[in-house]
Parts: sequence; structure tokens; C-alpha cells
Amino acid sequence: MHGWVVLLWALLATVVLIGAGIFGTLLASGRIEFAPAPSATPEPTESVAPVVDTSYGVLILNATPQEGLATQTKDAVVEAGWSEDTVLASEAGSEDFAETTVYYLEDADEAAALGLAEKIGGARVEQSEAYQPADPESKQLTVVLGLDHTDAGSTATPTP
Repeated sequence: MHGWVVLLWALLATVVLIGAGIFGTLLASGRIEFAPAPSATPEPTESVAPVVDTSYGVLILNATPQEGLATQTKDAVVEAGWSEDTVLASEAGSEDFAETTVYYLEDADEAAALGLAEKIGGARVEQSEAYQPADPESKQLTVVLGLDHTDAGSTATPTP
């Protein structure tokens, strides 16, 4: 009987040591935290209200295989109030751009980009230096039409 008591104590000690080893490993690897670190509270971002500002030049690039899409969008932009001579429609270098995007250059241009995005039936808005105006003194917004604006993928229609 004395041998069984020793064996039980040995099994109990083994289980305790294995449990302590597993717990220690989890604690050391960061999988268990006693007091989680406080997460940073995200700063509320100020939302910019869309503004239709027809003083901007608009470059429309058709990056889809659908013919005439840039011209159709130009017509919608002109109908929304832009002067026809400030809106240029052209073809892009690719035909597989996924999501229609309005690009703007400066932070101050964001409201105008959002307003234009609404007028063309919805588009993503992004700040980028990729589309600089030819004249650095002029203000320009660039619309790159994506596959989501084609007849096959369009769910929105331009609003005047």
C-alpha cells in the first residue's frame, strides 16, 4: 500500500509540473495576459462635407474596355454644372481598373472630390500625386473609371 501512495504523489507532482510548464509557456509567449494593455482610443476623424465646385478642371480616364464611357461621364459632369471646356475625357492606359476613383491633390480639394464623386453616381475618393495638372496653378480632379461603372458592373447612375 505504501508504494501506491508514492506513485499517486509522483503522478500528482508530474501533472502539476506539466500544468505549470504549459501555463508559463503561454504567459511568456503573450497568449495569456493578466491585465491587458489598454488599447488606444481611435481619434474621431472629421468628416468632410461634399461640395460641388465647378472651378476645378476634371480629367476623366476610362480604364475599362467599354467604349464611350468617358464621354458619357463627361456629359454627366457637364450637366452637373462644369463648363465643357474644363472637362476632358480620355482613355486610360489599362482596361482592368476595378473601382471608380476620384483623385485629388491637396487636402483642401477633398470636399470638391467628394462632390464630384456624388455627381458621377458614386466613386471612391483618394488623395494622390499621381495625376498632377499641367498648370501647377490650376486645380484639377481626376476620375478614373473602373469596371464597377460599366454596363455590366454598374449599380449607380450619374446624378445631375
